[in-house]
Amino acid sequence: MYDLIVRNGTIVDGTGAAPFRGDVAIQGDRIAAVGHVSGPATREIDAEGRIVTPGWVDIHTHYDGQITWASRLDPSSTLGATTVVVGNCGVGFAPVRAGDEDTLIRLMEGVEDIPGAALHEGLSWQWETFGEYMDAVEALPHDIDVAVQVPHGALRVYVMGQRGADREPATPQENAAMRALTAEAIRDGALGFSTTRTMVHRTADGDLTPTVRAAREEMEAIAHGLADAGSGVIQWVSDFQDMDEEFALVRDLTRIAGQPLSFSMVQADVVPNQWRELTGRLEQAVAEGYPIKAQIAGRPVGLMLGLQGSVHPFISRPSYARIQHLPLAGKVAAMRDPFLRARLIAEAPLKDHPFVNSVAGAHHKMFRIGHHVDYEPDPATSIAAEAERLGVHPDELVYDALLEDEGRAFLFFPMHNYVEGNLDNVQAMIEHPDTLAGLSDGGAHVGAICDVSLPTFMLTHWCRDRTRGPLLDLATTVRQQTRDTARAVGLEDRGVVAPGYLADLNVIDFDALALGRPYMVYDLPTGARRLMQKATGYVATIKSGAVIYAEGEATGALPGKLIRGRQPAPEPVRDAALAA
Repeated sequence: MYDLIVRNGTIVDGTGAAPFRGDVAIQGDRIAAVGHVSGPATREIDAEGRIVTPGWVDIHTHYDGQITWASRLDPSSTLGATTVVVGNCGVGFAPVRAGDEDTLIRLMEGVEDIPGAALHEGLSWQWETFGEYMDAVEALPHDIDVAVQVPHGALRVYVMGQRGADREPATPQENAAMRALTAEAIRDGALGFSTTRTMVHRTADGDLTPTVRAAREEMEAIAHGLADAGSGVIQWVSDFQDMDEEFALVRDLTRIAGQPLSFSMVQADVVPNQWRELTGRLEQAVAEGYPIKAQIAGRPVGLMLGLQGSVHPFISRPSYARIQHLPLAGKVAAMRDPFLRARLIAEAPLKDHPFVNSVAGAHHKMFRIGHHVDYEPDPATSIAAEAERLGVHPDELVYDALLEDEGRAFLFFPMHNYVEGNLDNVQAMIEHPDTLAGLSDGGAHVGAICDVSLPTFMLTHWCRDRTRGPLLDLATTVRQQTRDTARAVGLEDRGVVAPGYLADLNVIDFDALALGRPYMVYDLPTGARRLMQKATGYVATIKSGAVIYAEGEATGALPGKLIRGRQPAPEPVRDAALAA
C-alpha cells in the first residue's frame, strides 16, 4: 500500500531524458517507484493528459524575513517551487547584534525593495548568531523546503559594527573573525555564503552596501572559512567593471574555498556586450577545472511601472509630490484633473531621481499589458512606437495607461536582457552549458519586479508559445530548473523523478498552463504591499509526498523543512517490492 500514486502521466523526470508515460508511487516523503505501478495507494491522482515534473528548485530568492513570520512561501510555492534558497546578494538578518537591527533592515529595504515597516513589524529578532537564526526558521512549519546562506552584509556589520557599515577596511583580527563565523555557520547548516559588489545595490538611505569594496584579504578570509567547514557555495554579484581583477578574484576564491561559485549575469543596456566577455572567461575557467557557473534569467528582468508600485515615470515630477501621500483612489481622482495632467506631462523631472528619470525617458521599452504579460514584446508595440503613430507625446499615453483599471494597471519595462528588442541573446545564455537558471528574486523587489514566475514562463514561452524564434526542448528546460539547480547548491536528494528521491512533484496541464497578470496585494506585516502573480495549469504541487496545492489552492499541508547543509543523492532502491 503506497501513500500516493500519480497515475498515467507523461513523466518529464528532470534528467533531460525524453518524456515517458508512467506512474509515480510515493511512500512517506520519498518516491518509491516510477513506471508501471500495480500496487494500491491510499490516494491517487489521475495525471492522464498531464505532465509530471520534479518541483522547481529556485536558488535565488529573498524570503529571509518571510520565512520567520509566514508558513507559506508564496508566490514561489504557488508557482510550482518546492525548494527555495534565501540569503542571496549579501543581504539578510543574521548574525546580528542588538542595536544593529535597523542597519540590516535599511540594507534589505534598499537592495531588495522590501518595505522597512513590514520588516520592523514582522521580524522577531529572537536570534543573534546564524545558528540561532536557523533555529528560529526551523521552529516555524513551511509549505516548501528552504535553505539559507550567510549574507556578507550582516556578517561584516556583526564583526565590525558601524565601521563595517561604513565600508572601512577590516583588520586582520576582523578578517579572522569573519572566517571563523563563516565556518561556524556552514557547520551549523548554512548552504553557503553570498556577497554583493555592485554599485547598483544601495541601502534605503542611498549609501553603498557595506560589502561593495571589500578588500581581497577579507574575501580570501571568508573563502578560507568555507574551506575550514569543507562545504558551502559562494553566490556573487558584481559589476565586473575591472574585469581582469574581479574575475581573477572569483577564480581565486573558488580555488581557496574548494567550493562552487555562481555569479549573476544579465545583459545591461550600458554594457551590452559584457555578458559575452563574461561567458568567454567563464568557459576558460571551467575548462581549467574551476566549479563556476553564471546565474541567468530566462527573460527580461522586468519592471512593473504603476501607481501602486515603487517606480513610474511621474514620481520625479515636482507636482506629483503633492499627491504622492494619497491612497490610490485619491491619486487617481487627482490625476484625472486635466490641469494636473497637463502640468505633470509638461514638467521637467527633479534631478535627484536618476534611476526613475532613466526609466521615464525610455519610452521604447515601455509596453502595455493586456490579458497577460508579453515578456518578448515586439518593439513596434512600445509606447514610443504607438505615440509616433498617433502623433502625440509618449508621456500622454503613459499617463493615461497608468490610470486604467482605477490606477491598478501596470506597464511592462524590460530593464535588462532586452537591448535588441528580442530574446535571442537570452536564448544563447540559456543554452550555454555553464549557466544556471536563477535570478527569480522571489520575495524581493515587491513594489517593482515580479520575476518569481520564471520557472513557469520557461515552460510556457520557451517550450510552447514563442513565435519570434525557435522553441526549446521541454525535457532540457525542466532539467535546468530542477536537477541542475539542485546539484549546483549541493542538494542532490531532489530534482529528479526516480526512486529514492524526495517526492517533490508538479502535475501540470501543459496545454492550459498560463501566467496571469501581476497584481498588487497588501498582506505583508503592517499591510505593506507586494506584487503577486498566479498561474493556471498547476493541477497539483506535491512536497515530500504531501499535496500542498491543488488546482492553485493551498491544501493547508506544511511539510516543508529547513535544509541544513548539503544533501547526498539517495542510494538506489534495492527492495524489489518498490521497483516499477
